[in-house]
Amino acid sequence: MSDYAAPILYAVVIWWFLTGAILWLNHRPRRTHAWSFGATTVALFGALWVIAWSATQESEAGAYAAFTAALIVWGWQEMAFYMGYVAGPRRTPGIPTDRGLARFGAAAATNLWHEAAIILGFAAIAWLTAGGPNRMALWTYLVLWGMNLSARLNLFLGVRNLHAEFLPEHLRYLGSFFRRAPMNALFPVAMILATGFLLVLLHPAVTESASAFKRSGHTMMATLMALAILEHGFLMLPLPSAALWGWGLPARRPGADAAP
Repeated sequence: MSDYAAPILYAVVIWWFLTGAILWLNHRPRRTHAWSFGATTVALFGALWVIAWSATQESEAGAYAAFTAALIVWGWQEMAFYMGYVAGPRRTPGIPTDRGLARFGAAAATNLWHEAAIILGFAAIAWLTAGGPNRMALWTYLVLWGMNLSARLNLFLGVRNLHAEFLPEHLRYLGSFFRRAPMNALFPVAMILATGFLLVLLHPAVTESASAFKRSGHTMMATLMALAILEHGFLMLPLPSAALWGWGLPARRPGADAAP
């Protein structure tokens, strides 16, 4: 078990720290965002270089490097969106009377450029890792993308806990597209699929012939998937998820998690 403890702990700590750091930076005064985003953009190019380098490294160090670099690329995507630099053509609240496709189209317009940037990020990582023995950066990015998309769709369809306190002030309009509901049809399907993919990711790490490269890399990716499943659970279960990143969030205002 000691062979698995280090990658599990590493994945949990870096997930917790990067999430909290991004929340803290996003909730800082707007005048600080240009500096924060500029520094993160420099880190983005460094991460892409590491991904290109690690693609040729079928080693434990290469697995850690690829995993970490993919998280940094994803962190740039999240900061670009939540700081409002790469969001979408719509930046106004939804119309309460909108239903069905009209509501979905309005919600999609709030993050259209963000989704396009995510696709470009995927294409860049796929190109940088093409033909290499280490494509863990690509799979890590796909885990983050898939579970992020699932969370967005579940918030749109309806969940118990909206967690609107995670939204910075300039993105409060996004809360108008969230819906509070005890359950939605997508949630159990998403959880079953995510659990199945978790097992697929974990399998190469637990076989007797697993190398240190596969054991560490697949354990970290499986841990990340487990954490994403946990985050989905926060949407439905009465758990104080915001307490995990209290240091990255401003003092909560009355009614901060309210939504139509």
